[in-house]
Amino acid sequence: MQRKRHIALMGGSFNPVHAGHLMVADYVRQTEHLDEVLMCVSPLNPFKTAATDLASDTDRMAMMETACNGREGLTPCDIELTMPRPSYTIDTLHRLAGLYPDADISIIIGSDNWLAFDRWRAADEIINRFGVIVYPRPGYDVDESSLPPNVRLVKAPTIDLSGTFLRRRLADGLDMNLFMPAGVYNYIKSKKLYGTA
Repeated sequence: MQRKRHIALMGGSFNPVHAGHLMVADYVRQTEHLDEVLMCVSPLNPFKTAATDLASDTDRMAMMETACNGREGLTPCDIELTMPRPSYTIDTLHRLAGLYPDADISIIIGSDNWLAFDRWRAADEIINRFGVIVYPRPGYDVDESSLPPNVRLVKAPTIDLSGTFLRRRLADGLDMNLFMPAGVYNYIKSKKLYGTA
């Protein structure tokens, strides 16, 4: 019998997408034997207050397409940008299940999000029907023995890099090219995003 495809959704505002995002996604793809990771650009997280420095959906999607260009198994995904808002992961997973009826679908989240996962809409359904892959974030330790079935902790390297840090440094005029996938820094500069000149 042929193995079912295993697809994982890695969502975020990606404001901007940076090297850490792709490193985690590709590491999880390889170690968890995933066929594809959908790099899903999301509208504003329902748990976050309005972000004044959130780049447009179009710009964030263009940066993700640039970041994933030529990278096997990492696919830019705009599905949440086409759905009603606020955006909830369970609705995205239902939509993806319809688009990929023959695949197993999981989500990839950081340990910071796992520690608040009980606040997510339909958290139990996400765990039981789809499954969760958790990667470590600095300062957010997860006790692996406490995880329920269908939730796995990946022993991935921790990467202490954030969009907030990059936006601040870009606004300060620093060259952040090496912190981002090829082409993303040039896109930011060309569009004068995040206070760049």
